[in-house]
Amino acid sequence: MHAPITYSEPGGRRSLLEERPTRPPIIGKIRPGIKVLTKAAREKPEAVKIHDRMLAQGQSFERMGLEISRATGIKTPLVPKNVPWFTCRGSDFANPAVAEEIVQRYGEDRGDGNGFRLWRFPVIFAFDDWLSNMPNQLVAWTQSGRQFFSEYGPDGRRYCKMYAPPVRDARANRAKRTWGGRTIILRQDDDIPDGICDPHMCPQYQDGNCNLSASFYFALPAISGLGLIEMPTTSIYVLQKAHAAMQTVALARGRLVGVKFWMSKQEVEISRIDDSGRAVRQMQWLITLDAEIDIAALLDGSDRRAPALEMATQAVAALEDEVQPTEQTPLQGDEATKLSQVVDATAAHQVPVDGDDLESQFEDLMVRLGLANQEGRAQFRIYASATFGRGWTKRDQDVRQLLGEMRTALTNPLAFREQIAAIAAEVAP
Repeated sequence: MHAPITYSEPGGRRSLLEERPTRPPIIGKIRPGIKVLTKAAREKPEAVKIHDRMLAQGQSFERMGLEISRATGIKTPLVPKNVPWFTCRGSDFANPAVAEEIVQRYGEDRGDGNGFRLWRFPVIFAFDDWLSNMPNQLVAWTQSGRQFFSEYGPDGRRYCKMYAPPVRDARANRAKRTWGGRTIILRQDDDIPDGICDPHMCPQYQDGNCNLSASFYFALPAISGLGLIEMPTTSIYVLQKAHAAMQTVALARGRLVGVKFWMSKQEVEISRIDDSGRAVRQMQWLITLDAEIDIAALLDGSDRRAPALEMATQAVAALEDEVQPTEQTPLQGDEATKLSQVVDATAAHQVPVDGDDLESQFEDLMVRLGLANQEGRAQFRIYASATFGRGWTKRDQDVRQLLGEMRTALTNPLAFREQIAAIAAEVAP
């Protein structure tokens, strides 16, 4: 008799999909610059014609380069060009309308002859781990994909990896099928015998064929889509500055999720080594991150974690513009009840609550609804008081209803903001 079939403990893998690393879905790509025709391509009328036509159609630079190469035989018809704006094209998005919405919402014409461009826009990161928001590695590319790439081992050392050559199946007379993706192995050849990634000894890096490859992954407020947006970069200066910005906010605030950063470009002077080995300096437009937060206020007392009741007090004060209790004015019975109701209401509407960071959860809703600026907060206070009456935070049913409306409004933040603005304009003297 066979033994009965039993099941393993809950919490393990349950699906073939869970055997592979999970990656956030990507709905599109915003590029940090543009590509222009090389000198050889500009001398070909056909290449210029194809470039101008596809540029007007909003086609991607990759597709444009392939089309020009097929028509003229030029291997590299386009080269990157550093510009002060970002490129957001419909061809880089699964839904081209999303790219158009981003440009229309956040683009501007600065009157410098460059037209309507995407110069600066808000981003919200999906992870508290900075490395998940901007993964990076050294990669050597070929026409068929990655040839070599760096990965860190458990010992903290950087290794050079590659895909294992396919194994031939003698019986089927073809390459052996592999499960779970191509097998990754250490690179071990005459150039890199020990598998250690050392750019100083790597011929691919020294020849300029292996370079830094990185990307930012983020969401944009008020932009719909089930996934994140990617922005690639190959600049170590950009990564260093972005890392410093994220670490500063994380140390002061305790997290990155829910913080609205602003992504823009700044022209700075950088140093590089030319082919002759001399250090030269040049101006370059670099991606920068900034956040509209009061670092001084966040750092004040950041060495202690405030209790949930104190954080809820700050959240209510931000909504109703009331005076916050201090150590000299302890909470009384009604105030404690009011704040307890806020905590209960937040949990009831399934807002993800970190017990010591309720302020961040309320702020997250305000950011996601596009109400985190000064005008939005003022209009929201008027709206809440006009809709539910003064002292609405003392009434449990009103708190629950308002939080429910805020959560529902996430499906159409623009309509919710327009509703608040209309009510605020009508009530205001």
